[in-house]
Amino acid sequence: MQRIPLPVPGAPPSPAAGFEAPFDMLGACHERVARMLRLLARLREHAAGHGADTAGSEAARDVMRYFDVAGPLHHQDEERHVFPVLLAQGDAVACRTVGRLLDDHRAMEAGWAQVRQTLQRLRDAVPAPAFAFTADEQAQMDAYAALYARHLTDEDGIAYPAAQALLQPAQLQAMSADMQQRRLG
Repeated sequence: MQRIPLPVPGAPPSPAAGFEAPFDMLGACHERVARMLRLLARLREHAAGHGADTAGSEAARDVMRYFDVAGPLHHQDEERHVFPVLLAQGDAVACRTVGRLLDDHRAMEAGWAQVRQTLQRLRDAVPAPAFAFTADEQAQMDAYAALYARHLTDEDGIAYPAAQALLQPAQLQAMSADMQQRRLG
């Protein structure tokens, strides 16, 4: 079966990060988000040229699996460990940033529900050489990707460095343990 390649052939894989370095793990997740958004873009191109085929169905499955499972866990990590430390310092800029990032999480949940339905429609259509995403579906995917891109920039450039500077070693250990527990049970 042919796989839909990411747009950068030979790109290094997303970095592997362990629970002992929670901010490295959060950063690695951001890299995987970006890879999944690039795969979503390639899937759109692929569907335009090939319709709903097995390769497109598998790519849709990969994107759905990632945003169904890893995305919510990642947002929980931030909401449990990154954002509270920023809010606790009481800085107005940090509080506004966290408020916007929390709003983004809710908007991403709603946007993902729409994008997921679109990807499921593609999966359900296989095989369908004449499959096409609607203009509304295209707009929803564009909006989802744009929101995520801005959100990642805000977290990587503002929230993560600020929180990392504030967290003590014991807090980082607790963060690591919680992240591991929620993933591995």
